[in-house]
Amino acid sequence: MSLVTHPSHPGEVLMELYLLPLEMSMITLAKRLDVPRTRIERLVRGQTALSADTAMRLAAFFETTPEFWMNLQRAWDLACVRETVDLSGIRPLEKKLGQAVEPPPMLGAIQAN
Repeated sequence: MSLVTHPSHPGEVLMELYLLPLEMSMITLAKRLDVPRTRIERLVRGQTALSADTAMRLAAFFETTPEFWMNLQRAWDLACVRETVDLSGIRPLEKKLGQAVEPPPMLGAIQAN
């Protein structure tokens, strides 16, 4: 039995952990973030994904981090895909005996010339 449940949509987290306790409306938040009210309404209803722009604005307003908000979206996206995508037809890369497959370098480690 798995104790892991489906993660919450970022809009649900926004509503349940921030807007409701603060007694703040979606319209008020939209005004404070300087975004269209429909962006917040659709996010809270789970009709749209959280954008990086909105994550930055939420982080600045609530004194969190954009990574917090984007990780909520990432977890939601992966959970949804896991429920719908069939990977059974994909065979893992076959490694030759004794040959290690090195992962590519981290993007941050790549320096521009």
